Amino acid sequence: MNIDIPEGKDPIGYVWGELVPGIGISAANLSLAVYQHTTLGLREFEAARLRIAQINGCMFCLDWRTERDGVKVEDDFIDAVTQWRTTDAFDDRARLAAEYAERYALDHHGLDDEFWSRMTAHYSQVEIVELTMSIGAWLVFGRLNRVFGLDAMCVLPKF
Repeated sequence: MNIDIPEGKDPIGYVWGELVPGIGISAANLSLAVYQHTTLGLREFEAARLRIAQINGCMFCLDWRTERDGVKVEDDFIDAVTQWRTTDAFDDRARLAAEYAERYALDHHGLDDEFWSRMTAHYSQVEIVELTMSIGAWLVFGRLNRVFGLDAMCVLPKF
């Protein structure tokens, strides 16, 4: 389904800010907070974010690369995310972040004691909660963009 965007309006700004301002503005603030207040390393952050983008199929999210202090992940990082089980480009934390994102999105009932044992060996409880909130935000907002066709209308900002 495509949302009717008035002529001259930015699709994301319109849907998230004007169409449902009581919810959309709060949702946008949550989405921004995930990027502005994360304590996670860039590689595990992007491994989880890009795995959700792949699952959602959000074109905007797949093209986006988070930047921190002028640093982004390497260009072929998304290929490593696709192959998170076998890639040698990931350390344990990045591999677990991609795995957690995938399992959270596709089989959250299957997050068993064995998985949590591995996760807590590499992440603190604070980091796990932060990663979970981030994954949840990416899952819902990337799907919203994809379902409504906003991801095809949006243009990445030029910096």
